[in-house]
Amino acid sequence: MSGGVDSSVAGALLMEQGHEVVGVTMRLWGGSSDTGCCSVSDVDDARRVAQQLGIDHHVFNFGEQFLDAVVNPYVDAHAAGTTPNPCVECNRHLKFDLLLERADMLGFDAVATGHHARIVHSDGRWQLRRGADVGKDQSYVVHMLDQARMARTLFPVGDITKARVRELAVERGLRTASKPDSQDVCFITSDGGRRAFLGDRIPFRRAEVRNLQGEVLGEVDAVELVTVGQRRGLTLAGAPERRFVVDVDVPAALVTVGTGDDLLRSTEEIGSLTWTSLPVDGEVLVQCSAHGAPVPATVERRGDRAVLRWASPQRRVAPGQSAVLYAPDGDEVLGGGVVLRTHAA
Repeated sequence: MSGGVDSSVAGALLMEQGHEVVGVTMRLWGGSSDTGCCSVSDVDDARRVAQQLGIDHHVFNFGEQFLDAVVNPYVDAHAAGTTPNPCVECNRHLKFDLLLERADMLGFDAVATGHHARIVHSDGRWQLRRGADVGKDQSYVVHMLDQARMARTLFPVGDITKARVRELAVERGLRTASKPDSQDVCFITSDGGRRAFLGDRIPFRRAEVRNLQGEVLGEVDAVELVTVGQRRGLTLAGAPERRFVVDVDVPAALVTVGTGDDLLRSTEEIGSLTWTSLPVDGEVLVQCSAHGAPVPATVERRGDRAVLRWASPQRRVAPGQSAVLYAPDGDEVLGGGVVLRTHAA
């Protein structure tokens, strides 16, 4: 129970279905938080909803594990010039790993969350599918679920729209019925942002900005804050056409920019592969952000990595981002990986 409306309604629906339900909130971040699901008020909202539902509520302190698995890698990634996805890593290491382990230790059969995704059993295997509400679908951020995890995971609101979730919350008088959705990384505050958070933890380095011909166009005061595909925040000399970051080289203190066409690639290489069932080769749809449009591609496995060969050239994906693979029907999640700095031939 994150303290939001989705997990509140998930708990209510499970109770009405006859399950024995215990509410659990993970206390992950002990620092400042005003934009995500880790604030003191969120924990209090979860506790009060549990009281409304008449169920026990526990708070598990996973702060040290969150620091090791999510926050420190987030900082290290920026220091190395890549663009991490902390929400994916939180799901990978905390919600669907550590929390499942704790559930096993305490004798629970399953873990349920308020994610907008669906788990169905068909043809003798578990399938991870998009949520019924296309605009709120969260299958991207839970793509790391495998057969064993899906067998012990429930997504009670995955079959209904967000509007219906709020209606159900109102009907049951839940205090979170009108609570806004969390939108940002829970440990990044809205006032200081990413710059303040990272600036307290790593030194920033100035870097030259050059075009693909090697001409110096300007500089940035913090290369660690620059990401591939970025356009805003660059003060550059020269021609007036829009320019985008096409590469970030932190060791060389160099940012390379080019036109939109210079961002186009025919392939991307991904590592840290996970599969919901058996590994796949062949035609897939690939989604490279939580609410991005899926793009046709062919996946070619190469050992512990895979090459995504786009059906038509696509803008380069920032290294460190997750590329999630869907079946050609666009509904079933097949697996995913993390975009690497290198590019396939």
